Amino acid sequence: MSQPVSTPLIAPSTLGDLIKRESDPDYTRETVTLKAGTAYPLGAVLGRITATGVYAFSPAASTTGIEGAEIACAVLLHAVPASDTDIQAVVLARGQVIVADRALAFDASVTDAAAQSLKHQQLAAHGIVVRPVA
Repeated sequence: MSQPVSTPLIAPSTLGDLIKRESDPDYTRETVTLKAGTAYPLGAVLGRITATGVYAFSPAASTTGIEGAEIACAVLLHAVPASDTDIQAVVLARGQVIVADRALAFDASVTDAAAQSLKHQQLAAHGIVVRPVA
C-alpha cells in the first residue's frame, strides 16, 4: 500500500505579515477608489491615476489610460476581487509605517529588483518604508 501524499497547509497572507510598524492608523490609512477590472491582493502597490483620482496597480512606466499611476503612493490593506465597477478599499496612504518587502504585490510590469527598488523609493516619499523582514 502506498503512503498518502500530504499537502502542506499554507496560510494566506495577513495584515500582520504586511505591516511591521504603524504610528497611527487614523493618520496612515485612507479609503480610496480602486480601478475596476482587476483583482488586487493584500499588499498591492498602488498609484493614483491623475485624470480620475482612482487607484490602480503602479506600473513600471507611464501607461496610456492610467497616467500618474506609475508613481507608487499607497499599499492595499485587504484583498479585493475583480469587479465590473470601481470599488472602495482601505490603503496605507502615508507614514510613519514600515511594511515587509516580501508582503508587497507588484504590477506585472515591475519585473526585477531595480524596478521594485524604485517602487520602494516612491513609497518612502510618502512615509511608507519597505524593509526586509525575516
